[in-house]
Amino acid sequence: MTDDKAARLAAIRAANAANAARAAAAHPPATDPNATDDAPPAIAPAALALMLAGAAGGALAAALVLPAVAPTISTSLLGENPKAYWYLSRSSAVVAYVLLWMAMMFGMLITSKTARLWPGGPLALELHQHTSLLGLAFSVFHALILLGDHYANASLASLFVPLGFVSYRPLWVAAGQVAFYALAIIGLSFYVKQYIGRRVWRAIHVASFATFGLALAHGIAAGSDTATPLMQGVYWLSGASVVFLTCYRVLVSLIVRPAARDTQRT
Repeated sequence: MTDDKAARLAAIRAANAANAARAAAAHPPATDPNATDDAPPAIAPAALALMLAGAAGGALAAALVLPAVAPTISTSLLGENPKAYWYLSRSSAVVAYVLLWMAMMFGMLITSKTARLWPGGPLALELHQHTSLLGLAFSVFHALILLGDHYANASLASLFVPLGFVSYRPLWVAAGQVAFYALAIIGLSFYVKQYIGRRVWRAIHVASFATFGLALAHGIAAGSDTATPLMQGVYWLSGASVVFLTCYRVLVSLIVRPAARDTQRT
C-alpha cells in the first residue's frame, strides 16, 4: 500500500470516527432500566417525613387550632362564614392532581427514547419521585383542611374512610380517598424497593394508572369548578396526554421488542 493510499484510508477512518462520536452525542442511549431501578430515593426519608408533617400540621393548625386559640383573628381573616377552607382544599387538590399527572408523564419517560431529547433518564427519575411525593403532601393538606369547613362538616374518619364522607358526593369522594392510599403506597415503595424486590415494586407501580384514573374521576365528579374552562382544559390535557403516552409505550414494546429478539436470533 502506497503512502498516499494509507493516508487517505487513515483520513477516512478518522472522519468516520468523528461522525460516530457526533451521532452518539446527539442521540445518547436510552436509560438503562436497571440503573433507574437501583437509584436511591430522590427525597431522604427524614425530609419526606418533615414535608408530610408540615402539610398535616399546617392544615390542622389552620382548621382547628387557629379558630380555637384565636377566634378573633380567625374571624377577621376568614369571616363569619368562611369559605377559605373550601378554597384552600380545592386549590391544593388541583396542585396535587397536576403533580400526579407530571409524575405519570415523567415515569413513562424514564426508560423511553423520548427522554433522549428532554429531560434525560436520570433527571426524569428524580422528577418522577419528587412530583409523586409532593403530590402526596398536597393531598394530605387537601383532606385535612376540610376539617375547618362548616359546610363539609368533616371528621377524620369521614376524610380517610372510603364512603365515610356522606355529606357530599360520597362515591366520587371515595374514589379520591382510594387514589390517596394508592398514591401513598406507590410513593413510599421507593423506600422499600430493596426489601420487596424489583418485580413486586414494578407491579405496585402498574397500579399508578388506576390511581391516576381514580384521581381524574374524583376531580371531575367531585370538583366544584369542573365546569370552568380552565379545569376542563386541565382534565382534557392531562387525561389525553397520559392515554397517548401509554398507547405509545405499548405500541413501541409490541413492535420493537419482537424485532430485537429476531435480530438476536439472526
